Parts: sequence; structure tokens; C-alpha cells
Amino acid sequence: MSKQVQEVETIFCHEIGDDFLVVVERDGQRLFRAKLGLSETSAGPRPAKFRLKDGSSEEPRQPDEFVELARRARRIRISEQTSRASRQKLMEMFSGYQLEDKAKSVRTCRYCASAGEYSPITTDTAIKDDNDWICHDCARRELERQLTYAGGGEVSGAAKDRLEDLMMEVQDLERIVNLLKGQLDPDLTKFDTISATTDEVDPVRVDSLDLHPDLQALLEDRFDTLLPVQSLSVENGLLEGDDQLVVSATATGKTLVGEMTGIDRVLKGEGKMLFLVPLVALANQKHEDFKDEYGHLVDVSIRVGASRIADNGNQFDPHADVIVGTYEGIDHALRTGKDMGDIGTVVIDEVHTLKEEDRGHRLDGLISRLKYTCEQRAARREAYDGAQWVYLSATVGNPEQLTEALESTLIEFEERPVPIERHVSFADGQEKVRVENKLVKREFDTESSKGYRGQTIIFTNSRRRCHEISRKLHYSAAPYHAGLDYRQRKKVERQFGEQELSAVVTTAALAAGVDFPASQVIFDSLAMGIEWLSVQEFHQMLGRAGRPDYHDKGKVYVLVEPDCAYHNSMEMSEDEVAFKLLKGEMESVMTHYDESAAIEETLANITVGGKAAKALNDRMLGNVPTKHALGKLLQYDFIDGFEPTPLGRVVTRHFLEPGEAFTLVDGIRKDAHPYELVADIELRDADL
Repeated sequence: MSKQVQEVETIFCHEIGDDFLVVVERDGQRLFRAKLGLSETSAGPRPAKFRLKDGSSEEPRQPDEFVELARRARRIRISEQTSRASRQKLMEMFSGYQLEDKAKSVRTCRYCASAGEYSPITTDTAIKDDNDWICHDCARRELERQLTYAGGGEVSGAAKDRLEDLMMEVQDLERIVNLLKGQLDPDLTKFDTISATTDEVDPVRVDSLDLHPDLQALLEDRFDTLLPVQSLSVENGLLEGDDQLVVSATATGKTLVGEMTGIDRVLKGEGKMLFLVPLVALANQKHEDFKDEYGHLVDVSIRVGASRIADNGNQFDPHADVIVGTYEGIDHALRTGKDMGDIGTVVIDEVHTLKEEDRGHRLDGLISRLKYTCEQRAARREAYDGAQWVYLSATVGNPEQLTEALESTLIEFEERPVPIERHVSFADGQEKVRVENKLVKREFDTESSKGYRGQTIIFTNSRRRCHEISRKLHYSAAPYHAGLDYRQRKKVERQFGEQELSAVVTTAALAAGVDFPASQVIFDSLAMGIEWLSVQEFHQMLGRAGRPDYHDKGKVYVLVEPDCAYHNSMEMSEDEVAFKLLKGEMESVMTHYDESAAIEETLANITVGGKAAKALNDRMLGNVPTKHALGKLLQYDFIDGFEPTPLGRVVTRHFLEPGEAFTLVDGIRKDAHPYELVADIELRDADL
């Protein structure tokens, strides 16, 4: 011990029970630990026992050896966690040996001190823990323990890094732990702010447009000038018939771009308008909107594909001036040979659907088939010049590439009329409703400078959850999803518009069609069904927060359940997905083909175009392996040359994948009940 005594730099003393833990260090490394006991003498407190510690064992040494250590040490430090009385006792003992100049009390990490580690901390490096202070390393370990407890498992690196950064910033472990319990500390939940931005665009006056007089008068009654994105579109050839891809945020007015040229061309006798959307609920909503706004000028019909088994096509009028439809509804009309006459304008809303794994190839094929149909008609009729194409999207990661592929002109307008605050909070599934209730109440109790109460859209991943959340909110709220009938949805829309509802709770699947003037968006889930949201879908949904005519700013709250997944097929957890979406770049919009998709679209192209099928495949965005698909179609007896067989016509008419077709054929041969066939298809899809 004599060699160690000569090289001692620091002696650290920390109270444990009635004794003191003594740590001896040199060059930042611990040489040994010991236990020191004091007793009162006539000269004051003096060492009474001194024991070297080695694990759980102790080796008694002479108390004078501690005094010798103290004399050899460069400095003596006493933890502030040691009680005031015990610190005073130590200082009296050191004074008795004229060592008081070496000794002083210091702030140390409570956990380190208890473990026999000398870990001094400063105001800048200390993390508050209850009424004490701990070091960064111990704070990280304690936070990780709390994360495991809160999430019941591992928390992603991104979430952990985010929470650690917040903890270091506010220097308070308890505030971070409270965040994990769903407490809404705005300084901690706030992730970032998307600033309000407006591109400088000279507005086009409505009275300067060369529209049909009836449409001109209608628009002049509504407003004096066009919105920026509408002005850009007009200035770049919209009313001259140029095809356009219009990319602009939600609520910036891009839908009127398609309506304006489509209705104008109808009224001027240049062909009907098709307005196509991805979902039946959106088609129903747009159909009613068109009837309300333009029904006195044009005939409006609707074409949706409500079922792959039953064709309700007779309910729509193919000769109407305006046909609002789903992609599949119009594609079904093409696949079954329905003649829709001269098509003057095709508006494809939500064109970024092209990138979706399950539905993208069908939109890609529809565009190719519809263009072919219009071109063939134009070749036969001198009075018909073909269709103008207008593609609309709020979110496209590769607009230039997509514009080139669609052979159109890019109209891109980046505007955020009001700033959006984005917040992240942590809560489990049941705790989320409590947090949502607090957020909805707080927002509804707040009035903007424009005189409107704050209202909320809550996005979740199932219809059942929509009803569960809306029932549990204290202020009046309503579910809103595709399972409600038209009357029910219209009632909710009216109540929200008249500020009778504090919130609507809707499914992510209906996000594209939710057009409520909300100031706040809450993500109860980051999934759409059993699939995580894409960056595009996430941005489109959060873009619903904040309207310039109603609100001063928008708020977005992402409620994250650590280590949560909604289906065992999900590879990431919700906390991983949250930061991927918040930090992520917009995905490119491009269609990808597997064998099944290639077979389906090639069969549909043969049904519509016959020998032109290869040309139809070649003009599609995705790379379709035509030769391989043709070989499979022949093998499956879906085609005979370049004609669909009767089986092939049934398959393409009902949008069946090859496996589904074989399931049906096998069931029919076995005289299975129709319900059994449908169940077999659904079970087969669930297994994929």
C-alpha cells in the first residue's frame, strides 16, 4: 500500500449509513475502495476503523493508514449527497490533521457515488433526477431502463437518440420520463416547425379568362383572382389543352385546375370530363360536390367498382357530361368494352397512387389503356382531337421524372400558408386516448385571431378504433370513415364546418378525401391497416393542419407507442417509423411490377388493345416483362393469340390475380357454395 500511497491524487468520501465509503484514485483510475468509521474523541472526530473492500469482503487496516493516505493525497473531495452533519464531522477530522485546505465538498453523481465511483459534475453537465443530480452516463442508463419499462421491449435508436438529446438539453430526467407517460410538455414534444412559405406568383384575374360564358360567370361570382397554383397552371397552357402534372400542398386549390379546364371543354363541346380518384368514398364526395357546383350546367354521373364479384355498372350513365369515378370503376368500363364517347379531359387525382404496391400497377395500366382508347377514337373521328390529361398530387418525390414519364408539363407550387408545429409524444395504446382527449380539449378551447375555435382530425388505422376514440373524447366528436353512408358523412362534414364538433376521427385510408378545416392533426397510429404509412401519405395527412382563412398555425401530434407493431408482418416498430417519417424524404413515384401484376395488366391490355398490347405495356411507367407475361397467359389459358379466352375475360373483368382465378375455378369444379369461394379468396389473400 505504500507505493499506492505515494501516487494518490484524489480521495473521495461518501456517506453510507453510519460510515463513509472512501475511494482512492490515481490518473482517473480507482486504486481501491475502503470503509471509514469515525468516533468522537476529546480532540474531535478521529478515524476509528478502516477496512479495504474487495467485492463483498473487507480487510481490516490500521486507522492511521487513512490519515497517511490523506496526507499524501493532492485533494480530498466529499460528496454533496453526504449529509450536512456528516460533512461537518469529516471536515473537523481533516482540520485536526491540518488537512482542511485539501478538503472540500463537491457535487457528484448520486448513482456513481453509491457505486464507489468519483464522478464530479458541474452545472453544465449535471442531469436533475428528483431532487438530486446525476452524470450523463447514469442518466442515459436510467433513461434506457425507463424506456424498456414504458415500451415493454427495445426502443429504436432514433427514438432513444431523440430522448437523450432532449434530456441533455433540459438537464432533467424526470421531465423526459413524464414525456414517456404521455405528459404534454410543449418544450419537449415539439420536434420542429415547418415555416409558412409562399411563392411569389402574379395572380390571374378571373375576368381575363377565355372560358365558356356560363362557367366564366360562375367563377367570377366566386372570386376575383385565381389562387397561385391555378394562376401558374393557366399561364402554362392549361386552357390551351396542355397536359399537366400539378404538384401542390393540400388546400392550395389544385383541384379547381382540373375542374376549370374539364367543365370548360364540356361546355364548349370538346368532350366529357372524367374525374378519377382512388377510393369509392372520395368518388361519392366529389360526385356530390360536382352536382352542387356544376349540376345546373352539366350532367354528372358516377362510376365506381364497389365489388370485384358484382358489376353495378348499369347504374352509371356513360354518356354523361362529367363522370366521377374510381380508377377501378373506369378501368372496368374499359375492360368490359363500354363506350364512353368523346373524352375531352381526364383528371387523375392522387396520382402518386402509382407507387403503391397493390394498386399502382392498375392505375398505370388504366392510364395506358385510356390513352389508347382516346387515341383510337380520335383516329376515327375528325371532330374529336383526343383528351387533355391533368394529374394532381400534393406529394411527389420525383416530379421532373414523373412529368417526363407522363408526357406533361410540370406545375409545381410550394406553399405552406400557415406554419405547422410538429410534435412527438410517447404513449401506449390506452394512454393515447387520454392524451388525445387533452389535446382536443386544449385546441377546441383556443380561438384563433380569425375567430375560429381549434378543431382536430385524428387519424387511426381501423374503423373500430375510430368509434372507440370518438366515444371516449369528452368534447363532441364523431367517427368518419368509408363504412358510413353518404348521409352520415355529410352530417359530420356539416357539424364540423359549423364548429359543432371538436374532432373527427378517421381512418388513414380515407386521408386523401378528408377535407375538414382543422387546425390540428393527431396521428393515433402511423399505420394504414397493417401497413406503415409512407412519407408521402404522412405529409399529405399532416398537411391537413391549418387553413389560412381560419387559423394562425397548424399543429401536428405524432403519438408513438414504443416497440409497437400492429401486425407480425411489420418489420419496424412505431417509434422507428415515427422518426423515419418525420425526417424522411419524399419517395419517388414509380410503378413496380411483380409477375402477378405484369400478368394482370398485360391481360387487360390484350382485352382492350388486342395486338397493340405490347405497345400499351411499353408506354406504361413501370417496366413490364411482356414476353414472360404473355407466356404465362398462354400457359394459364387466359388468352388465345391476342384475344382473351372466356376464362381470361372473367379474370380481367373482376380484377382477379391468377391465384385467385385458380381458386375460383377449382371451387366451381367442386361445386362449392359461392360464400365458400369468397372466403377461400379472402383467406388466400390473408396468407400472402
